[in-house]
Amino acid sequence: MKLIIGNRNYSSWSLRGWLACRQSGLAFEEVTVPLYGEDWDELRRGDDLAPSSGKVPILWDGEGPDAPVVWDSLAIIDYLADKVGRDRFWPKDDAARAMARSMVAEMHSSYLPLRRSLPMNMRKRFEGVEISAEVRADIVRILTLWAEARARFGKGGPFLFGTFCAADIIYAPVVSRFMTYGVPVPGFARAYMEAVWTHDWMQAWLHAAESEDWVIEQFEEPAR
Repeated sequence: MKLIIGNRNYSSWSLRGWLACRQSGLAFEEVTVPLYGEDWDELRRGDDLAPSSGKVPILWDGEGPDAPVVWDSLAIIDYLADKVGRDRFWPKDDAARAMARSMVAEMHSSYLPLRRSLPMNMRKRFEGVEISAEVRADIVRILTLWAEARARFGKGGPFLFGTFCAADIIYAPVVSRFMTYGVPVPGFARAYMEAVWTHDWMQAWLHAAESEDWVIEQFEEPAR
């Protein structure tokens, strides 16, 4: 398999797709394309990115024009779960799995104020960032979901549903955003964020992000 990702420092959806591949346990090649660089328009029209209209991440499962290709992080999770078994990505308990799927879908389709105002930047730390009412509402909703998942289903470990699963994959970039912009969170959320941040895969991604030379100026400051 080949996973094409964008800049690790900024590309939240690439992080999700990459974590999904790691969670699958399957071998895969990583290819990084620098977003918005000088060659970006040409790269996004190339054969590797054409199926997704230039969006990352995109996963190729094999060689040749007839090889399966999957883009969008949630689709990648579902595709890999089909290959290796649902239980590797989702809680076994029906009620827990129902909540996990709902939380993943909500993250996938919602929270636009948070995404736009606080772009992912794993290398930066800001203090005193002004948070709008819309962004604060997103934060409160996310913290409420985290609290419910941890209280109902988190007794088996430090993650949302105990063990690391698709929900943690999808919310990992949110953890990064909360840390980058100094979002105040209650103790339970701080403990959860620490578990995600210190996970071996997150640390590997972070170290790679820190070694990148690319800078995208529009993501270097909170949106105004």
